[in-house]
Amino acid sequence: MQQMVVDGVDIYIEGEGAETIVMMHGWPDTYRVWDAQVAELKQRYRCVRFTLPGFDITKPRRSYSLDATMRVLLHIVNSVSKKEKVILMLHDWGCVFGYEFYMRNKAMVSAIVGVDIGDAQSKATARSRSVGQKLMVSGYQSTLALAWAIGGPVGTVMTRTMARVLGAPSPREFISSGMNFPYYILTAGAAGSYSSLVPFVPKVPMLYIYGVRKPFMFHSPQWTENLAAKEGCKVVAMETDHWPMLRQPERFNDVVTSWLEKPASAEEAPEEDAA
Repeated sequence: MQQMVVDGVDIYIEGEGAETIVMMHGWPDTYRVWDAQVAELKQRYRCVRFTLPGFDITKPRRSYSLDATMRVLLHIVNSVSKKEKVILMLHDWGCVFGYEFYMRNKAMVSAIVGVDIGDAQSKATARSRSVGQKLMVSGYQSTLALAWAIGGPVGTVMTRTMARVLGAPSPREFISSGMNFPYYILTAGAAGSYSSLVPFVPKVPMLYIYGVRKPFMFHSPQWTENLAAKEGCKVVAMETDHWPMLRQPERFNDVVTSWLEKPASAEEAPEEDAA
């Protein structure tokens, strides 16, 4: 394993493949969420992962605006890409940041693997949710925003409790209120607001994998239908919760490797696991 530090972020690189996969996790995870994927993919690809800026419990607590996050991601990709296009593998907030990175730096990305987050902030997704589902989303996001504002041991206890309630698999020792700043920015309209996010429209091949065993989706039905109809793109529904790469790593890895080796044709329908 190679290691480097870029803008205070620890970068881990494994594999010697010709193509580089840059992996970005979400809440309340760290770079470790991709362990099973790196173990499989490093035989053929160069796998790059890191804990998102502001999410590392060993680093000073800091809130990153959207532009600040994009600057760090650009520095990281430039440092590891060897001047070649990279594949993005993204989950949760990693999707939000990774999709925005792609929209700002399209010439740097050759393909995208998005996990469980599609057009999460769109009006179409909002319309697809019931009142109860909207209340659930607002409830957990507001709680995490409050935990960030409180900070300290109390904020971390609140964060770990919410992670347990939501069934998050990340080890408790890596979870702190510091990784909640995106929710504070999102719900409080704080400095660095995400209102400037560019609508995500992929022009490169994209694989979208999502879990169906959760109380609400992070995409609209129209979004997955449109994506699946695009040449080179594919949509796969798995019988898991929000973390398919951890719940069914072998199945997840099989889907990813087969797609990377032979991107889907436009005629393929979305796949679903047997119930």
